Amino acid sequence: MEHRSDKDWKRTRSHYRIRKRLSGRGTRPRLVVFRSLSHIYVQAVDDETGKTLAAASSVGKTLGLKNGGNLDAAKAVGKEIARRLQENGHQEVVFDRGGYRYHGRIKVLADAAREGGLKF
Repeated sequence: MEHRSDKDWKRTRSHYRIRKRLSGRGTRPRLVVFRSLSHIYVQAVDDETGKTLAAASSVGKTLGLKNGGNLDAAKAVGKEIARRLQENGHQEVVFDRGGYRYHGRIKVLADAAREGGLKF
């Protein structure tokens, strides 16, 4: 696996360690976060079947965001993923921060998903 930077390599190693302990089930999917400089992405994955149950991101025009790499975008994406999961009948998730530290955009997204009605 090729990595762009030392920072990316450290995040990937951290994510591997997290994934040893976490897995999503059909009743409680894994909520995976990926962030780049300009956008934030989140998806709910059932690891037993290998399927994505719901996804949301700051890319595109569905959320009407001008900038996808800030706290407002993370909050909007968090609320959107909560809405989409509840439409599918899921209330509880396992939060996978993707190797990122739990602060900034990651924390805002998680808090917004909780405000939207998800439990984790």
